[in-house]
Amino acid sequence: MLLLGFILYHVNISTALAYDSIPGTLQGHCYLLLGWLLAVVYYSRYNQRMNLLDNISKVSSKIPSGLFSYLSKIIHAKDLIGFLFLNAQSPNILSSNPLLIANKFLILYTTIIVYFMDMLYMNCVLIIGACFEDVNEKLIKLKRNIDCDEPHMLRRIYHVKHNSIIVTDVQLIMKEHNKISDLVIELNNTFSLQLIITVTMTFAEITFSLYFYILEMVGAKEINLEKQLWYSYFITSVTYYAVKLTTMVWACERSKSKAMQTGVVVHQIMNDTIDREIVEELFSLQLLHRDNRFVAKGLAIDALLLTSIVGGITTYLLILIQFLVSANSCTTELTKMPNSTTAPLQRDR
Repeated sequence: MLLLGFILYHVNISTALAYDSIPGTLQGHCYLLLGWLLAVVYYSRYNQRMNLLDNISKVSSKIPSGLFSYLSKIIHAKDLIGFLFLNAQSPNILSSNPLLIANKFLILYTTIIVYFMDMLYMNCVLIIGACFEDVNEKLIKLKRNIDCDEPHMLRRIYHVKHNSIIVTDVQLIMKEHNKISDLVIELNNTFSLQLIITVTMTFAEITFSLYFYILEMVGAKEINLEKQLWYSYFITSVTYYAVKLTTMVWACERSKSKAMQTGVVVHQIMNDTIDREIVEELFSLQLLHRDNRFVAKGLAIDALLLTSIVGGITTYLLILIQFLVSANSCTTELTKMPNSTTAPLQRDR
């Protein structure tokens, strides 16, 4: 926090690190303030987050080793690739200006913190999705057992005994599904504010980066690239934020599809079995009352969010370009005004 205050002082008061334009100033302040607000939210919810991780570890302990191994490879691969990509930008911190070094170091540190916070959320979502997948596999196996063990007159006693075992399995699966659904609610409550800040930061960074890229293409430079952390600033920045948000949405969509598949399998069992006792034990009503979506204060993290962000970025880019064009036209008219006003005076003389 002291380093943040030090940088903001030299940006706004001493102007030693002042930005070259108003859009650049807005981008820099938006990124630093949102990044450190995200860090404050992260540390303030430490106990709540640790309780969530403890509950996830208890529920996910029943996941098969093969599924858990496949999931761990995905988690470690994406975390390592992202960390190496961010560390590859660290040589760009070096500069002859100590204030500029401090500014870039703060930006890189903030970026790494935000990245790992987002990846923690994504890891939790993937693990919860694996838990739903395990429930689906158990239901499919149960469906096969029910299909193979329909009652016959000659084995009625065997069916009664076997039926009680199936009912017990259904009750255990129902309890497990209920615990996983509780994890989804707890996850949404723990990371909701963090996700809103992340989506806002991603939207702002992509919008400003594309805006500065358009200005550079037309020859108008309103940002000093020496103050930016990224190599090949516009391409790497836009790619990083777009890929990160897309992978988070992919994880949420994948886990949500696994949760929706549970309802499909349950209703398939209800339609195929003729045993009334098993039908009564199936948790179809519980599925209706469980909305296993990943949301943040009403903001659903799904594919529709990506389309909304793309539309919003396009809209604000057009607005920024219109302001730029109008500002240039006003400047041109002001430069022409003295010539037009002095002409009538010369005629009078």
